Parts: sequence; C-alpha cells; structure tokens
Amino acid sequence: MGLWDSYRMRLRRKRLRLRALRKRHELSPVTDRTAQIRPDHVLVFSTQRNEMARLPWFLKYYRGLGADHFLFVDNDSDDGSREYLSQQPDVSVWSTGASYRASRFGMDWMNALLRRHGHGHWTLTVDPDELLVYPFCDTRPLAGLTDWLDSCGIKAFPAMLLDMYPKGPIGEATYTPGQDPLEVLPWFDAGNYTISRNWGYNNLWIQGGPRARVFFRDQPGRAPALNKIPLVRWHRRYVYASSTHNLLPRGLNLVFDDMGGEKSSGVLLHTKFLPTFPAKADEELSRRQHYGDSREYIAYAAVLDGDADLWCRYSEKYINWRQLEILGLMSKGNWA
Repeated sequence: MGLWDSYRMRLRRKRLRLRALRKRHELSPVTDRTAQIRPDHVLVFSTQRNEMARLPWFLKYYRGLGADHFLFVDNDSDDGSREYLSQQPDVSVWSTGASYRASRFGMDWMNALLRRHGHGHWTLTVDPDELLVYPFCDTRPLAGLTDWLDSCGIKAFPAMLLDMYPKGPIGEATYTPGQDPLEVLPWFDAGNYTISRNWGYNNLWIQGGPRARVFFRDQPGRAPALNKIPLVRWHRRYVYASSTHNLLPRGLNLVFDDMGGEKSSGVLLHTKFLPTFPAKADEELSRRQHYGDSREYIAYAAVLDGDADLWCRYSEKYINWRQLEILGLMSKGNWA
C-alpha cells in the first residue's frame, strides 16, 4: 500500500472513531452492570431488535463457552426482548430508537461501546443469530482460546459465516424459544464458496452458500459476504469498518496465511433461517433499514413467496467442529 492509501485509511479510521463518539449519544442505558466487568473478562457485544425467540439460547450458548459479560444495544424492540435482557444478571443494555441504517447498520453503536468498555479485553462481536464454533470448543472454553491467542501475539480471530437451514420449507419447522436452533437447522452447504483478496482492507472476501445458491442464483456476486473477524483483543484505537467483515488498522485483517499455510480460524453458525424468518423478512423489508436499500431482503421476499427449500442433495448435516475442519471451513492451525 502506498503512502497516499495509508494516509487515506488513517483518515477513514479517524472519521469512524469520531462517528462512534457522536453516535454514543443516541444510546440510553436501560441496565448498566458494567461495574461487574473484570480485567480478564471476555465480553460479548451485540445489536438486537425483536429477537426474543433467539436470546435465551444465545445467552445459554455463550455462557456455556465461558463468556463473562454481555453488552447489548436494543434498537427499539417491542417484543419484550429489551425487558428480558435487562433482567439477566450478566447483561448490560442500552436502548435507542435511532436509525439502524444511519448508524452504519449498528456498527457506530458497537464501536462506541467497544471503545468505552472493550479496551484491553477480548471482545466477541456477534449478532443474535450467530453461534461461534472454534477448535476444541467442545472441551475448551473461550478463555482457553484467548489465552492461546495471547501467547502467540495474535490480536484477531476470524470465522466464516456458515448458513444453517432445515430440510423442507423454511416456514414449516417448529421452534421454541430456548431450544437449540441447530435441532431445527442442522444442514449447511459444504463446498460452493468463492474466496478473493480485498486489497483495500487486506482481508479475504468470501461468498457462496445457500443464499448465493437460492436467493442470488442469477447474481451470485451480489450475495452477502461471509468473512468475519468477530473475536478481537480490543484497543480503543480500533474500529470495525464494515460490519465485522474488516477492521482498521488494516493489519488486524491479516488473519490468514498468505504463504500457503493455515492459521487458526472458526465458524459462525448462522441460524437466520428459523421458521420465524419469513415474518422477520417482511418486517425488515418494510423498514428498509438494511444494507444496499435492503436488497438482500428484496431477494428473500421474491423467493419466499414460493416457500423456499434451501436443502439439496449436496447438503451436509452438522456434527461438530472437527467435521468443519475436515471440510476445510475452519482450521485449528498450530493450536494443539
């Protein structure tokens, strides 16, 4: 990268930090338990709206991995989820009725909370429909992973977003809040992915999976990005630049080995396609608060009118993280 490009990236990072400082004034504390946070705590950050169906399992799952505290921004929920979160002993909640779109799809709010509460901590920034799977997650807690990352001097840990889905029409399954969503969504695409280098931010750009195959079959290049860097040893100088796809400084995005080897990585099991999804898609389409004037939800609506079935004869049924490593979707690298 030349001097001009480096300067331009520094200016962008400065602008994003200033945006976060301004947008923090849109957040009103509902329940602030951040005094409980200790220096060695692993923190989970998330933005949510009307996710009451997902939150009980989300909290149970990450508590089971050893997450110490949760910091949520609630974007004007009316389904009781804000009240539910405020009653949880290890959760702090801020509320806002401001535009999700105008906050860069929630990332200005996340950057504000990360700057204020994440400095010096390992921070996991995920949506309520994202469940992190990492090497040895069945036997080692998050602190085991972060301790190893610290010992190697690694500041960021990547995870590919893996869309999970049912066999049969999306809306026909049955799901109960608190249930493991993988009981309803056990299937995924194992191999139809494309990877390219994003030289601007020095990260990998991954697309594919069932959304490219079904919802964007005519324009797969417009399918959502699947590359994410959710787990970061945060510093107040850092910012997420585009969702959790990339960070600034751009050196944080070099989470892959460009010399032919493998670095450790994980997978985010994406449980978007619960039976509540068709109604959620209609709501989000009418709100028009998502990226690209909600073109993703326009594509969903066009296919869901036909009662979409994402399953195909090449679908794989999820077993565990070792299966994902064998398929090349994640790697333990040199963590033994």
